[in-house]
Amino acid sequence: MRSDGPTLSLRRWIRSAGFAWAGIAHAYRTQTNFRIEVWLGALAVTLALLLQAPLAPILLSCALVLSLELVNTALEAVVDLASPGFHPLAKAAKDGAAGAVLVASLGALLVGLVVLGPPLLRFLG
Repeated sequence: MRSDGPTLSLRRWIRSAGFAWAGIAHAYRTQTNFRIEVWLGALAVTLALLLQAPLAPILLSCALVLSLELVNTALEAVVDLASPGFHPLAKAAKDGAAGAVLVASLGALLVGLVVLGPPLLRFLG
């Protein structure tokens, strides 16, 4: 995509945002893990609101996991396009991207336990 014209252009920003939303919609339609992560994130945010727990760590954790899942989806598409057959480097790239999502997901789980655990135990207790 060419970048002619003024740097600060509302029309350009709206067009770029449209491409970004198309990418998010594609991931939601085609990636089961992305859908699961979206709904688990919504559950975590709802729980934080209900328990009046700090929202920022939950939102940041959710954003990190979802962002890395989008990067993983994009990387898988590019690798599949560049290397339709099996190649050990293609496998390494895909596994590395999936590993990044796993690390972020485990981190988000720990953040959820630390942030939501105590107020949830008080609520249940």
